[in-house]
Amino acid sequence: MDQTSPAFTLAGPRVTVRAMLLCERINTSGLERADVLSTTPLSFRVGSGGVAVLFRYGVVVLAGVTPLEETGFLETLQPRMIGVLARREDENAVVELSTEREDQIPPGGPISVQTISPERLVVIAEALAKSVVLARDEREVASVFEVIEPYARELARNGRMRGGRRAILKRIGNALLVRYRVLGNVAVTDKPDVLWDRPYLERLYARLEDEYELKERADALGRKLAVIAETAQVFTDIIDTQRSLRLEISIVLLILIELVIAIFQLAMGRG
Repeated sequence: MDQTSPAFTLAGPRVTVRAMLLCERINTSGLERADVLSTTPLSFRVGSGGVAVLFRYGVVVLAGVTPLEETGFLETLQPRMIGVLARREDENAVVELSTEREDQIPPGGPISVQTISPERLVVIAEALAKSVVLARDEREVASVFEVIEPYARELARNGRMRGGRRAILKRIGNALLVRYRVLGNVAVTDKPDVLWDRPYLERLYARLEDEYELKERADALGRKLAVIAETAQVFTDIIDTQRSLRLEISIVLLILIELVIAIFQLAMGRG
């Protein structure tokens, strides 16, 4: 159950929020503090007046934090990062206080909110965190398609395919891991926990979903992953068929060799 402190509000009418995908997993155990703002996801004050939101699937979202404070905070978090990524994904958004209108996201403009409160920052952090994870997954799936294309082209042109079963499956396996992250670990299409206790924020999250096209991107990834899974099955079936054919040819050759030897021995015996 989420526990958010309503007493804390970020100072200033305009805040920059930055989401960073840093690793495969962040160990948040034992990070609970007296100044915790929410527990699911874990968020607390950081620096001179900022907020950090941590997601166990490897994303850190910082709001109202200076570059120096960001560097220092990430250094303290380093021992808790599991599977640090060689390439970091990040995405920025500007949140602007607008008391005269309801929470909304104007085209090409900042995220306008009635109050820059912890619960709204958590909702924004949820959307940004899912967006950066999708960005990494989209890139990885695209790279798998680049690997598959030469195999498919050669198969269409020559009727055969080079490369071993292990090499092909290793490439495709990376994309199948994306399916797990999208549908299981990250749960892109799931409703954030904070909305269960604060339904009045559902409209803000729905607008963020539309702005970052979270559902559409997750659906597109699902379709691409289905194609990759089917392609992997086709490729492995072809490789298995080729192996079976080679085995049958080897057996036939051995039988022929044995027949030749037997005939030779019979001929020598008669001689």
